[in-house]
Amino acid sequence: MSNKKFSIILMALVAMSFFKSPLSFAETKSPAPTAFKIKTPNTKTQLVEDKSVNPEEEPKEESSRYQSSEGSQRRLKQHGLGLGLGETFLLGNYSKYGEDKITMDLFYSYAASYSFDLLLNAHMSEHKDNSERMKVMGLTSSIKGRFVEYDNFSPYFLAGLGFYAPQAKRVVNGDNQWSDRKVTFGFNFGGGLDLRLNDHYVVGLLGQMHCPFEVKQEEGPNVKGYYFKLLITGMYLF
Repeated sequence: MSNKKFSIILMALVAMSFFKSPLSFAETKSPAPTAFKIKTPNTKTQLVEDKSVNPEEEPKEESSRYQSSEGSQRRLKQHGLGLGLGETFLLGNYSKYGEDKITMDLFYSYAASYSFDLLLNAHMSEHKDNSERMKVMGLTSSIKGRFVEYDNFSPYFLAGLGFYAPQAKRVVNGDNQWSDRKVTFGFNFGGGLDLRLNDHYVVGLLGQMHCPFEVKQEEGPNVKGYYFKLLITGMYLF
């Protein structure tokens, strides 16, 4: 090989080395492509956290006060003592031995639920008609159910059972004699209206029918009949 050809080949190799070196340097120094990740919020976790109860908040105690949509308020487990004043009408055979008169009743109530109360009633009265007499005594229990409550006004019905001790003084063998005093069972029913003045006082009207069972006698006619009470009521709640 001549010196001229050798010089041309050497110059070509040197030139190629200059072009290749920057390219390889660029390849080695170029950073690898980076994969960027977009962090999305966990919607499900956030919803659960939003609905969770704040641990700093104290749980609210269940209130025994009931407030209807019309604004009336009642409380459970509330006791009541009251009086009823009005007319007692003797009916049936009771009316043969005495006349109607104004009487007084005693009441006790207990709010067992939002719609029903327990109502106890105690009464005693003596009715005169010339030489004859009629005594009515009763201790009854009733369930008092409210139809609806509007503001502080509520109509109701009641029904129940009780113990009675009616006694009549009538003519037996030409002489006025008291019948034997015996306790008998019976039932009662009626209805009324209540007006709640505030948290402690209630006034109203009550109509109640009392029907004692017949009391049998060894001498003279059996004592049987019934009576109706129409009362103005007042109750203190506590």
